[in-house]
Amino acid sequence: MKNHSILHKHYRSCNLCEAICGLVIEYQGSEIRAIKGDPDDPLSKGHICPKAVALQDIYNDPKRLRQPMRKTPSGWQEISWQEAYRETGKKITEIQAKYGPDAIAFYQGNPTVHSYGAMLFNRLLKKALGTRNNYSATSLDQLPHQYVAQLMFGHPLMIPVPDIDRTDFFLVIGGNPLVSNGSMMTAPGIGQRLKAIRQRGGKVVVVDPRRTETAKKADQHLFIAPETDVYLLLALINEVVSQGKVKAGGVGNYITNLATVEEMVKPYSATKVSPVTGVAAADIKALAKAFAAAPTAVCYGRMGVSVQKHGTLNQWLINVLNIITGNFDRPGGHMFTHPAVDVRRGKNRLTKPRWYSRVSKKPEIMGEFPTAVLAEEMLEPGKGQIKGFIVSAGNPVSSAPRGRKLAKALEGLQFMVALDIYVNETTQHADIILPPATGLEVDHYDLAFASLAVRNYTKYSPALFKPGPGTQYDWQIFKNLAKQIKNPASLKEKLLNWWLTPTKTLNIGLKTGPYKLSLKKLKSHPHGLDLGPLKPMLPDSLFTPDKRINLAPDNLVAAITSLKLPADNVSSESYPLKLISRRNLRSNNSWMHGLERLAGGSNTCTLQINPQDAQGLANGEMVTVKSVTGAIEVPLEITDDMMPGVVSLPFGWPTTEDGTGNYNDLVAEAHTDTLTGNAGFSGVEVAISKY
Repeated sequence: MKNHSILHKHYRSCNLCEAICGLVIEYQGSEIRAIKGDPDDPLSKGHICPKAVALQDIYNDPKRLRQPMRKTPSGWQEISWQEAYRETGKKITEIQAKYGPDAIAFYQGNPTVHSYGAMLFNRLLKKALGTRNNYSATSLDQLPHQYVAQLMFGHPLMIPVPDIDRTDFFLVIGGNPLVSNGSMMTAPGIGQRLKAIRQRGGKVVVVDPRRTETAKKADQHLFIAPETDVYLLLALINEVVSQGKVKAGGVGNYITNLATVEEMVKPYSATKVSPVTGVAAADIKALAKAFAAAPTAVCYGRMGVSVQKHGTLNQWLINVLNIITGNFDRPGGHMFTHPAVDVRRGKNRLTKPRWYSRVSKKPEIMGEFPTAVLAEEMLEPGKGQIKGFIVSAGNPVSSAPRGRKLAKALEGLQFMVALDIYVNETTQHADIILPPATGLEVDHYDLAFASLAVRNYTKYSPALFKPGPGTQYDWQIFKNLAKQIKNPASLKEKLLNWWLTPTKTLNIGLKTGPYKLSLKKLKSHPHGLDLGPLKPMLPDSLFTPDKRINLAPDNLVAAITSLKLPADNVSSESYPLKLISRRNLRSNNSWMHGLERLAGGSNTCTLQINPQDAQGLANGEMVTVKSVTGAIEVPLEITDDMMPGVVSLPFGWPTTEDGTGNYNDLVAEAHTDTLTGNAGFSGVEVAISKY
């Protein structure tokens, strides 16, 4: 038994963003004295950001829900778990019995991937529901990455990451890893990693409509007009091809359709795309030449190239550029990870949609519809209309397009249940809220982000504190809800569901993984285990039937064929500016704005604008930002960090009492990636005026 009068140390990974930084938590009894970076963590090496310190605030937050709540005419009322499960199960089964299984929609938010219990056991609820109306934050974020991985490599989780620690040329398009710590590229301490590239004689180049925090530390920054990255990438590939610089290397032995790509890019010369992108032709040529000539190089594209109408094409062309320059599946280039628990299992996935959404006919991809269609599926009457809703760890009213419209849709549902620790913009519409244990009360293993780390690495973090009496974990909630809705028919399945827990499943995954580890061994290494640098994995690790990479999937080539190169990048008269999103270091999408510790400092919601676009407007004054879907009010920040003609606002910010509005109220549901339906938050046409 621990002595509560002395100071103890607890080692864990932070689960508030993708960086999974190692932490040292000093505590005395139930009181946290300090949260610091762990210098012995082999991946983060002592790095920490302000979000990690807020773990104690979540644990102690008096606003955090700890017992199930039911909405009543007089306000929220605490109820027992048994009553909450019974009522939820009854309402859901009644709705499905009357309207069919698809009358219930299930949405999972971003924090799901930060909980291995939720990731492993949400399948039980999905199976019990049997609905096609599944949604998640994936289609507000990274769906193009996964869809391209599925088409090219045979599995949606076969996502290559930059081998940033060994590259000589790091090209960043539409990403800001100094703030995100490497989204879809787990790289804590990214500042030191970028600095190391330059110290070894390498180069960092950033292409972005905003001079980002990363761009300010780079060797070169090039402004580019929003939603024109596809033309830049086509021109870069054109330059590599036309200059005879194609050198696929070892990967060349198992790629197909290179000739199709070479023919496809011919119309896109640097001279032709320059007026559209805003990037000088000479700069495009020089960039292609330097990238192809570098000993090792890697191109990385993130939110700016994903959350737009050409998101899938961009992610595909980034892979193509890395492959044809010999920078794929080799040290210093684009590589696959080799995690201790390999989540990339199973047979080759389907590459064509199995069904389409009822109203706007958007495709199902990997069993989900794009979240951009969620509101219309609730509001449009007719057979298949969504009548009930389950939302887990998500706040789509703040993070999906047309949040106000979605809020109206939620008000009209027959029943809604939320798995969440807070009453927020979305969960306030629920009939019942089921709050799971969270943060420091939960053990942690990174299934998702260890699979995206720039170095092979594994770590298990035990819980620091025991949850309060009567608390349930998210995986227990999924189990119990599934049982209430549809109890397994076979005795074998019943016993398996009863027996399995996250730790048992994790132990099986570790033992059957490539390193033959065990949970017991992992627990004996509280700082984590370094499993070595990324290593070549192909062709054996490909999930394609022929163990080859198709450089030119038919539907992607067809999309390029139908792509029309505009004469220039002139905006409309009514909406002359293009809006792009940005992220603050103290924030992560929409789910941390309620923490006081993170509310100040760099975590500010302002509309950044170039001085030449701010004529007649003053720095700091409130302005109205208007699009075709509505208008919001925000304070103005005049800065030459913005490309002329472009403005920037943080994403996912809730509407506040002082009038600050939410970005997504300006985004039309129809403004999506043309191939996947992923939300198009970048390149929204807006107009600015005095408030």
